[in-house]
Amino acid sequence: MASDAPSRLGRLMYGGILAYMAIDGFRNNDKRVGIAEEKGVPMPDVMVPFATGMLLVANVGILLWRFPRLAAGAVLVFFASTTPVIHDFWNQEGGERQGNEINFLKNVALMGCAVMLLDAADDGGDDG
Repeated sequence: MASDAPSRLGRLMYGGILAYMAIDGFRNNDKRVGIAEEKGVPMPDVMVPFATGMLLVANVGILLWRFPRLAAGAVLVFFASTTPVIHDFWNQEGGERQGNEINFLKNVALMGCAVMLLDAADDGGDDG
């Protein structure tokens, strides 16, 4: 997995999106903490930067293919824990519902990629 060009390109594309999401999360930390607080997330001032940091570190692991099981697992945990709480479109109406439904589905697709990376890490046995 780690050595072939298509896999590297795919990890670069996936990792680039994750890096953008993490950097944007740090830049907009106060806004994200406010949203998490509205959604009832416990200790949002701690949990939001922790989750964002976890996403950033996991992204580096995926890009460099170091500890790939841990990295892909961390991405999976990030999306599985944040997606249903933050993008709860079923509790919303109108444009807000549509926007959150799109983000929910996007995150499910990103979770699917993390599952494939977990499988690839198991098959390749690199550093994991």
